[in-house]
Amino acid sequence: IQYPEHIEVELIEQMPLIQFEGEVIVVDKHPQIKDAIAFLSEQTLLGIDTETRPSFKKGVVNKVSLIQLATEERCYLFRLNKIGFPEGLMKIFESESITKIGLSLDDDMRGLRRYRHFKSENQIDLQKIVQQYGILDLSLKKVSAIVLGGKVSKGQQLSDWECESLRPSQIRYAATDAWACLM
Repeated sequence: IQYPEHIEVELIEQMPLIQFEGEVIVVDKHPQIKDAIAFLSEQTLLGIDTETRPSFKKGVVNKVSLIQLATEERCYLFRLNKIGFPEGLMKIFESESITKIGLSLDDDMRGLRRYRHFKSENQIDLQKIVQQYGILDLSLKKVSAIVLGGKVSKGQQLSDWECESLRPSQIRYAATDAWACLM
């Protein structure tokens, strides 16, 4: 397959919106963790992304607030600011039998290691893969447009990921980012 190296923002804006339409489960209480980990541990492929509350002060970097793990039909949003980084989640990252697919995964893993040390196994960073196909635009918005033929909304990117309750628009955005990596 031949992909274009670049895509213009104006062209992306004309594309149909693509978003995750499956089941989204927000994990923000400890009793929910066990079922989520059990389901995710049975998967062979997971799309991954993280969200961090933005800092508008130079030199201030917040801890990862949310980690999203998606299959084609279901996405779990783990609110790390509320539940911490569960050991079961760490085991998923360390699992060699589950392929984790994301964009700029080294940055995501570095952020997660601020909670606890682990060695992530069997991960695919899409930024490295798409370059092998000649794609030079490496943002999720542009990669999704080039490969999937649609636009993903980035309107919630700089929202407060540590607010008391995530808004439906934040939930859809977060799930879509992880799902788009998988797709």
